Amino acid sequence: MKTSLPVLLAALYAVLSACSAGNGADQPAPPASASNTAEQSSIAVRAPGGATPLPDFAALVDQYGKAVVNVEVVQNARPTRGPGGGATSDDPLLDFFRRFGLPAPGGGGDQEDNTPTRGMGSGFIVSNDGYILTNAHVVAEADDVNVRLTDRREFPAKVIGFDPHSDVAVIKIDAKDLPTVRIGNPEQVRPGEWVLAIGSPFGLDNSATAGIVSATSRAVGGEDNYVPFIQTDVAVNPGNSGGPLFNMRGEVIGMNSMIFSRTGGYMGLSFAIPIDVANDVREQLIKTGHVVRGRIGVAVQDVNAQLAQSFGLDRPHGALVSAVQKDSPAAKAGVKAGDVILAVNGHDIDRVGDLRNQVSQTKPGTTAELRVWRDGKATTVKAKVDELEEKEPVRTASRQGASDETAKLGIAVRPLTADEKKQVDTEGNLVVEEVSGPAAAAGLQPGDIILGVNGKPVASVQELRGAVKSQQSTVALLVERGDAQVFIPIRTVPGEKNGP
Repeated sequence: MKTSLPVLLAALYAVLSACSAGNGADQPAPPASASNTAEQSSIAVRAPGGATPLPDFAALVDQYGKAVVNVEVVQNARPTRGPGGGATSDDPLLDFFRRFGLPAPGGGGDQEDNTPTRGMGSGFIVSNDGYILTNAHVVAEADDVNVRLTDRREFPAKVIGFDPHSDVAVIKIDAKDLPTVRIGNPEQVRPGEWVLAIGSPFGLDNSATAGIVSATSRAVGGEDNYVPFIQTDVAVNPGNSGGPLFNMRGEVIGMNSMIFSRTGGYMGLSFAIPIDVANDVREQLIKTGHVVRGRIGVAVQDVNAQLAQSFGLDRPHGALVSAVQKDSPAAKAGVKAGDVILAVNGHDIDRVGDLRNQVSQTKPGTTAELRVWRDGKATTVKAKVDELEEKEPVRTASRQGASDETAKLGIAVRPLTADEKKQVDTEGNLVVEEVSGPAAAAGLQPGDIILGVNGKPVASVQELRGAVKSQQSTVALLVERGDAQVFIPIRTVPGEKNGP
């Protein structure tokens, strides 16, 4: 069968016309439906052909980037602690979850280095009168903190307080009418959604990187970590620590805190502190100077497939109680070894980290309702939550500037915890953490408990500072060391005026 040339040309033209119409190259994008408009409050630009909207990262940075700051820190030279005295580069925790923003403390050497250590990090302004959130590991060892805004103004910052267990710190600058971030709801975060980080990697101010949420409620960083991290694939590097993680509505949902790395640099896994956790710590630090957490007094482990089968669970979930502390809230509530805790106050417990986070965030003195799996069925018990005694107390700005603990005497001190006071059976309230200069020369040692100055008792850092401030040349510290009490005379450094 033969076909004429005009017929073939007509057929070819029809095919080409159909293809052109199908690819939408010259067609306008269809209008967004009312439902799409209601659901999409994100900053976005329309992709060609009516495809899914793409995030407008540039608009987000323009609108909210001014509230992100660069945090520069200086740590004066510290006396060396001798071999093994500090964290080393082969510390498995530092190698596995390498914190960034400051060099690793210590190094195990025994030679003194008088060169100040400089570091960097990021932060974001949460109130227009100058309160800023950043990471605790950025400012914890700092003697001086400086904040630089995007308009290149610089301000000295005061460390209001920091909490090592959540890695959250609050600093304050003396300024008004500052741009602030908007706070979002981390509970609405879903794996797969777009997120944006702004910070100062390697000191490069106001750098933006984007990615997606990889997972939520990640329990990383060890047993003393009380943070259900948001995991992302956003590129963060040294200097990004403490910077905000935005959703596409321009709301801060987290604070960039740590990375998984075997090289010290970005490898595709980064972790952010949910902003509700950071805000809770911020409010407590500003109001009371310390963070209170709850405890019920149980030792727990994750439930694997074999344990789930042996306990009659339909799947591996919950926290298996392996031990209950005597006279603890859990013991008084009747919790037993072999119980599997499935929920706390209605929040499902999938792993041990979920239980730790839920209990720690429960206010001491309140009652927690525990759903427990026991003898093949679920039951409910109620436990009155106690306050968790921190192994390492939350510390406030004890090292700010040359006029603090290390100035006149060459000491750094902190309050004793209630447990520590019971263990050493002392009436003192202050323990020496570090010594240098005059204090080291006089024989004061870390671990000494300070009872008084020149015969007058001191019970707080403020009282110690005031007592030393009034002395011109030499002060006699009454300290408790072991079972003995001894006065140690220390010659103060000339020219300093503001106490220990």
